[in-house]
Amino acid sequence: MRFVVNFVAFWYDFIVGDDWTVAAGVVVALAIAAALTRASLVVWWWIPLAVVVLLGASLIRASRPSNSH
Repeated sequence: MRFVVNFVAFWYDFIVGDDWTVAAGVVVALAIAAALTRASLVVWWWIPLAVVVLLGASLIRASRPSNSH
């Protein structure tokens, strides 16, 4: 049982890491791409665009000064 807990903890830390919003954004982007593909649309450009937007948002959030004193 300990192996399973450690395995899940590793993958959670690996995928989510320090910014859970990026992980959630990737899941949402993949779901949107899947839905648009099922609608017979060509959306190869969607995932790279989503990655650029998510990375930019993450960098902006990380570069803001912290308000905690």
